[in-house]
Amino acid sequence: MQGEVAKSRKKLAFAGLGVLLLLLLIMNISLGSVYIPFSVIFKWIAGQGTENEIWGNILLKSRFPQTITALLAGAALAVGGLQMQTLFRNPLAGPSILGISSGAGLGVAIVVLSFGIFGGLSTLVASSFGVITISFAAFIGAFGVLFMVLFLARKLKNNAMLLIVGIMVGYASSAIVGLLQFFSAKEDIKSYVVWELGSFNNISWDKHLIFIPLLIIGLIGSLFLIKSLNVLLLGENYASNLGLNIKRSRLGILVVTGLLTATVTAFCGPIAFLGLAVPHLCKGLFKTADHSVLIPAVMVLGASLALFCNVIARLPGFDGALPINAVTSLIGAPIVVSVILKRRNLSQ
Repeated sequence: MQGEVAKSRKKLAFAGLGVLLLLLLIMNISLGSVYIPFSVIFKWIAGQGTENEIWGNILLKSRFPQTITALLAGAALAVGGLQMQTLFRNPLAGPSILGISSGAGLGVAIVVLSFGIFGGLSTLVASSFGVITISFAAFIGAFGVLFMVLFLARKLKNNAMLLIVGIMVGYASSAIVGLLQFFSAKEDIKSYVVWELGSFNNISWDKHLIFIPLLIIGLIGSLFLIKSLNVLLLGENYASNLGLNIKRSRLGILVVTGLLTATVTAFCGPIAFLGLAVPHLCKGLFKTADHSVLIPAVMVLGASLALFCNVIARLPGFDGALPINAVTSLIGAPIVVSVILKRRNLSQ
C-alpha cells in the first residue's frame, strides 16, 4: 500500500514539474522589455509568422536561443551537482568543485586581462572576435582543467584527495587571475567581471551547434551512470564488494560532470548555486535517494529554476538584464543555508 502511495506521489510530482517547466518556457518567450502575446508566439511556432516584424526578430534572434540556453544549462548544472554530491558524499559539493569553472575563468582572464598588460591588445581581441574569443578561451581553460583532473583521477585512489586537488586548482587559478587583475587596466577588469556575472544571452544559433550536442551527450551519459551512483551511496567498500569497478565508475562520473560543467561555463560564464541547490530540492520533494528518480527530476527542476531566474533577470523595468549570477545566488543561497541548518552534524 505504501509503495503505491509513493509511486502516485512521484507521478504527481513529475506532472507538477512538467507543468511548471511548460509555464516557465512560455513566460521566457513572452516576457521581457518587450511583451509578446501568447497567441502571437503560438502562431509564430506554427509557421504562420507575425504581423509585427520586430516581434519576429526578437523571437528568432533573442528569446528562443536564450530560452534553450537557460533550459539546457540549468539541467546540466543540476545533474552535475547531484553526481558530485553522490561521488564525494558531500551535500555541499557542486559541479564547480573540481576547479573546472576556475579553469574557464583563467582562460578568459588570459585573453581579456593578460593581453591588456602588453599594450591593450585585449581591446583588439574583443573587437575582432567578441564573445566567440571569450567563449573559446573559457572552453580551453575549462577542458584543460578537466583533462588534468581526469589524469589525476587515475593516479589517486581516494576521492577526498581528488577533491582537495580540485579545490587547490581553483585557488591557484583564482590567484593567477588576481595577479592579472592587479596589473590590468580598469576597462579590461570590467570586461572580465561582466563575464563572471554570467548570462544566458550570449549564445546565438551558430554556437548552439556546439552547445546543444555537447550537453545532450552529457545528459544522456548521466542516465547510464544511474546504477553506479546508486551503488556508491552504500560506500566505496561495500560498492566494491558488490562488484562495482570504483575507478571506472569515478572516471565516468567525472567525464560526464566535467563535460556538462565545462560547456555551460564556457558559453554562459560561471553560474552559481543551481547545481548545488537543485539536488536538495528534488531530494526533499521526492523523498528518495534513488538516482533513477533523481536524475530526471533534477533535469526538469534545474531547467525550470534556470528559466525562472532568467525571467526575473529580464523583468520589465530593468535596463537590459540583471546579472544571472546575482539572481541564482539570491535564490540558491537560502536553500544551501537551510541544508546546513538541517545537517548541523556534517562534521561529526
